[in-house]
Amino acid sequence: MQGAEAVEAILRATPSTPSLVIGMLENKITTQPLKEAIELTGQVAQAIESLNFDRAMGLRSASFAKQLTSYKEIANFNPDSKMKLPNEQRLRIAIVHAGAPAGGMNTATRSAVRLCINRGHTVLGVHNGFPGLMRGEISELDWLTVDGWTIAGGSRLGTNRDQPGLQMGAVAYQMQKHNVQALMVVGGFEAFTAVLELGRNRTQYPAFCIPMVLVPATVSNNVPGTEFSLGADTAANVIVRSTDMIKQSASSNRRRVFVIEVQGGNCGFLAVTAGLSGGSTTVYTPEEGVDLTRLQRDIAHLRARYIKELGRSEGRVTLCNENASKIYSTEMIASIYEAESGGFYGARTSVLGHLQQGGTPSPLDRCRANTMAVDSVNWLQARCWDAMHIPNENNVRLPSDQLKRKYFPCVYTDAPQTAAVIGVVGSEVRFTPISDLVVHTDFARRVPRTIWWEASRQLIDILSGVGVDIENGGCVSEYKSCAVDLTADDLMRLYGQHGRLAKLS
Repeated sequence: MQGAEAVEAILRATPSTPSLVIGMLENKITTQPLKEAIELTGQVAQAIESLNFDRAMGLRSASFAKQLTSYKEIANFNPDSKMKLPNEQRLRIAIVHAGAPAGGMNTATRSAVRLCINRGHTVLGVHNGFPGLMRGEISELDWLTVDGWTIAGGSRLGTNRDQPGLQMGAVAYQMQKHNVQALMVVGGFEAFTAVLELGRNRTQYPAFCIPMVLVPATVSNNVPGTEFSLGADTAANVIVRSTDMIKQSASSNRRRVFVIEVQGGNCGFLAVTAGLSGGSTTVYTPEEGVDLTRLQRDIAHLRARYIKELGRSEGRVTLCNENASKIYSTEMIASIYEAESGGFYGARTSVLGHLQQGGTPSPLDRCRANTMAVDSVNWLQARCWDAMHIPNENNVRLPSDQLKRKYFPCVYTDAPQTAAVIGVVGSEVRFTPISDLVVHTDFARRVPRTIWWEASRQLIDILSGVGVDIENGGCVSEYKSCAVDLTADDLMRLYGQHGRLAKLS
């Protein structure tokens, strides 16, 4: 993507255009003036050399400073830490996993648990999703419980797709019984609908009148309110590694095409990301669908390439989302490919299946899991403190066998903005009230209505030569630049002042 944007920048350039550097801010590609970017980098080195570390940190991005701070808070166990909060501000925070397993779920949980412990909060782990919550399968998580969870794939707490609506009363009872004052749900679209359902039932069940946050984690990357879900990058890496190995087999044969089926539900993000990274000839997604016209175009391209490269052709792969078409299945597409090949190539299939939900989380998923978890704890804290009623201990009557130090202040809020999704949107991490996302969600297809990654899809065809006249020039597919142009003033505002830019939202 950055390479394509570099070409676009060159094509747009005039004699007066300054030299540019193509960069990344969270999920946004940017073009920045090279001279000013180098000057800022030099100022960082000068500040470090003069031991002015505050200045050096001030010249870094806000996200870098935030990650460094969070790392310091969770790296070591500090029983006597200055981070410990006053007793009246300490909370009981429950964490539950919901939906299919995804890389980064355990990492996010570990970061949240260790941050909470260092601040004096009590963390309750809910085992086996919402059914486990209904049954009261809840235990307190300590520092060593989550040891080693950074590299653990899947879900150590246990997860499933069941919804709290099965026994809403039992969920409320257990939350009230364990005095849950804040809830963190880690999961995909099922987690999204679960938090939405809990929020809608606040009037009937006061136990749900607490701050709730959803940390999106799903290989499908189909959670509204975020452009990036934990596990999507790990799954894309699994697909790319598998594609590379399959392509070696296809290349050895010289005349073979593999149609590889990948997951993603009704969202084609995973197929597009892996297809772009793995050099796929084309991809089939639910957003575009599959029809005979499309298949004819792709077959014509394959035949033309294998005729031209006869005897020295590379292996080729095509990625097909599991729900790309109700009619043209992966097997059928491969059969049509081979039937219309004219004998120039053969076609085979491979279904990766649940391999995509496993594996060690990728570095990107781990970093974002840490960032989202720490930001979520900070957000839950703030919302709880805003909604906290701290009674006078002298007026609290407790059973004789219960010490007053075990009494936790009451948290009560039914404000819509206290049930939110944390997500990467543009160049920033933000919290969006889940009730505001309803209009932006296609519940029938279980996807957001906005397809922000559309430019990546077009780039796959361009790079593989589908619809491209290599000899005479010209291309059927058109790449739409998505980079944000930053000025020298923008750079100073971002790095020198840690300000926000509307153009990056």
